[in-house]
Amino acid sequence: QVQLVESGGGLVQSGGSLRLSCAVSGFTAGRYPMRWYRLASGKEREFVATIYSIDDTTTYADSVKGRFTISRDNAKNTVYLQMNSLKPEDTAVYYCNLVTTSGRDYWGQGTQVTVSS
Repeated sequence: QVQLVESGGGLVQSGGSLRLSCAVSGFTAGRYPMRWYRLASGKEREFVATIYSIDDTTTYADSVKGRFTISRDNAKNTVYLQMNSLKPEDTAVYYCNLVTTSGRDYWGQGTQVTVSS
């Protein structure tokens, strides 16, 4: 059974940092691109970052570029999102996502990030 479990969210002041984790079970996460998305209240789901499987190339939304870093630890089957210089507009539920080559789409339960001004 495939499971993605996010953790690391919380309440932080503007300018602070958090590191989110996404622990994957049932799949070897290193074989697939892994993505982070976020969903803020009253808004549509927003792409945040991707890390690709072949060479760990990363891409980011313009809104987080230079502040967030996605990484992976294949030995722990875990993907991370280091978030620095957090802003109130980063407040959202953050989700990790895995899509297999056959198109199966997996999501975690999400972790809440709240940034106070």
